[in-house]
Amino acid sequence: MNPDPHPADIPGDRFAIDGALIEATATGSGHIHDTFTASYRAPDGTVRRYIHQRLNQIVFPDLPALMENICRVTNHIRAKLEKAKAHDIARRVLTVIPTRDERLFLRDESGSCWRTYRLIEHAHTHDRVTAPRQAREAARVLGQFQCLLADLPAPRLKETIPDFHNTPARYEALREAIEQDRHRRVDDAAKEIACIVERSAFMGILLEQQRAGEMPERITHNDTKISNVLFDRATGEALCLIDLDTVMPGLALYDFGDLVRTAASSAAEDEQDLSKVRVRMDLFDALTEGYLSAAHAFLNRTEIAHLAIAGKLIALETGIRFLTDHLNGDRYFKVARLNHNLDRARNQLKLVESMDAQKEEMERRVRTAADRYC
Repeated sequence: MNPDPHPADIPGDRFAIDGALIEATATGSGHIHDTFTASYRAPDGTVRRYIHQRLNQIVFPDLPALMENICRVTNHIRAKLEKAKAHDIARRVLTVIPTRDERLFLRDESGSCWRTYRLIEHAHTHDRVTAPRQAREAARVLGQFQCLLADLPAPRLKETIPDFHNTPARYEALREAIEQDRHRRVDDAAKEIACIVERSAFMGILLEQQRAGEMPERITHNDTKISNVLFDRATGEALCLIDLDTVMPGLALYDFGDLVRTAASSAAEDEQDLSKVRVRMDLFDALTEGYLSAAHAFLNRTEIAHLAIAGKLIALETGIRFLTDHLNGDRYFKVARLNHNLDRARNQLKLVESMDAQKEEMERRVRTAADRYC
């Protein structure tokens, strides 16, 4: 692997930026790429800021496909917003800055790969939702994102991570980790394993609907945790989705489910006191209303009918992924303490149990919102 980069290593002068670099600082809390915020002084004296990222080629080995997907999606969204005469378009979709020779990313002499975005100013993200309005706004911008991409023309986007939200495939990986038990951790996770096995028949519910032709493939973000929604600092309005590395073909409900999993939970996903973990119905209401206010234009009846179980499915899948990584020796998710991934898995499975207990109420609230918008 390449060593951690220093701001001085950033090849900013090789991107199509009109100005001289003033300063660059490491920023962001992401676990995949190395991210820097850089300021440049333009010839007219104005200062503009950009995001430079050194890309992780292990997680994303096909960078040309990844960047092609991102540019096709952002260009299409921008064109749709321009046609609709939307205001403040530059803050409602990411802008990729190409290299000076018009490439989508740069491979430097050391073999590192870099990309650049224009920074969206006066905006921020949240690690946790603190109010229903935040949840409603996040879900609205997700529904808008999917709606704007519903007519993206062929060819099909490339799958940068195949089977990313294939829950049965994730379950098979867990079964393999259990069988191998390389780190002798299976016995301590017996309760969690039993909880997952008990729900194995549920895991393929959306894929079964897709195979039956009832749930169409969509263009989806595939990583819609609340921290990937950008909000205006002054107004609280959700502006756009960021971190588009996993934009690819998928099911619309995977995106809604991941947002429910992260935005409607009463606790952080590594909270060890499981008595604090439950789905908050006020936030679920806000998510459902916000999402359907924008997504009703393209969702079909089968998709709407399964909205209430989407969060449970993705929470179960995420719990499976955390537990698999725990059994495999914590190779994928970064950990800060012993059994960190096991704690995360227990947290997600408690959220699943909370959604099980409130299944009928969640379904009722989806019907109420659907009657309003659909």
